[in-house]
Amino acid sequence: MQSSKHATLTWSNLLFPLALVLFEFAVYICNDMVQPAMLSVTREFMVDAAWAPASMTAFLAGGALLAWLTGPLSDRIGRRPVLLFGVGYFAITCLATYLVSSIEAFIALRVLQGIGLCFINAVGYASLQESFEESAAVRVTALMANVALIAPLVGPLAGAALLELAPWRSGFLFIAGLSLLSLLGLMWKMPETVAPSHERLPLSNMGRDYLKVFGQSRFVLSALCIPLLALPLMGWIALSPVLLVRDLHMSAVEYGLMQIPVFGGLIAGNLALAVVADRWPLGRSALVGMWPIVGGLLLMAVGIMLSATPQYWMAAGMTLMAFGEGLAFGVLYRFALMSSDAAGRGTISASMSMLSMAGYALGIELFRQVYQAAGLAGYAVVALSFSLAYVVVARRMVGIAMAERAAPAVEEGKLASQGA
Repeated sequence: MQSSKHATLTWSNLLFPLALVLFEFAVYICNDMVQPAMLSVTREFMVDAAWAPASMTAFLAGGALLAWLTGPLSDRIGRRPVLLFGVGYFAITCLATYLVSSIEAFIALRVLQGIGLCFINAVGYASLQESFEESAAVRVTALMANVALIAPLVGPLAGAALLELAPWRSGFLFIAGLSLLSLLGLMWKMPETVAPSHERLPLSNMGRDYLKVFGQSRFVLSALCIPLLALPLMGWIALSPVLLVRDLHMSAVEYGLMQIPVFGGLIAGNLALAVVADRWPLGRSALVGMWPIVGGLLLMAVGIMLSATPQYWMAAGMTLMAFGEGLAFGVLYRFALMSSDAAGRGTISASMSMLSMAGYALGIELFRQVYQAAGLAGYAVVALSFSLAYVVVARRMVGIAMAERAAPAVEEGKLASQGA
């Protein structure tokens, strides 16, 4: 078990986060890279192309299956064995693609592959937060987020290019190779951050732990900040093909180009957070980020209602919003994770993951329903409403967390003055 936390970032202690983010990238690209191959899959199995969207649905369903178990399990037997098992398991499910011979078996395997998602936040990121001091953990999280963001950008392009050179199953071979490389790195550099326990793990105990965690209003509100912050961008990702291509008659290439500044804004925000995390009081960047979040979505709403070319105002507004999200996300994750001591960090991280997934599902469905009823203006109003709700909740929760962290410093200052 690791006895001390890293306060600074060096190449040596960054090897664990790099191995973890390589696994995260492999899991994410398993979703994004496969989509261009789905028409080839349906042709090989001689089924209708309507099966194509089922691949993503099955993968995401797998990601919701076991987060409730992997977090508490890692609290009891250790983060390291659970994560190493998860990485190895995911690599095997990718290689198993060579064994499927029907669309039903392929979709079932996609569910099993999606379970790989359950090991990232509930186990991997919990271990990372425990391995670094607070400001260093926020910086590492912000830097890792940029690597993970590459998956939705390069995945579809890489998948389409691979189809020109090799059979569709070779994509899963490539993903398995990345996972095995990550496994080697984790075996070498991943520390154990909890003392393993040999206690039994009855479901009733896990249920009580979850009830304790969700019974704390501070944790629930802190964790809710994350989906409230992310939902405007999630809504953009989910609906922008319809908003831009169908409604505003943009080409597929123009649609792709519109995504570049938006994701660029998110990457810039993450990089800015990495720079200021050890210079500003932790939490200040989240407060500063509220201005571009609300301002960007106001700009988008005004552009939609008043401009003859709303797509450019939408992209500009979402870019500002994404920059503010990048400034805030790593801090909010840390504050939410540390807001409760009712259970182990694995259980708390799993609780955050489940709450976020539920929030994303409900929020995106709300976007869809309102958009169908009220079009672009409805979409803008919902996005702005989420951002305002985020500001109301986050200002309070960030203020509480910052006050807690400032109190020891004030006390130390008083003791120093008395000693002088």
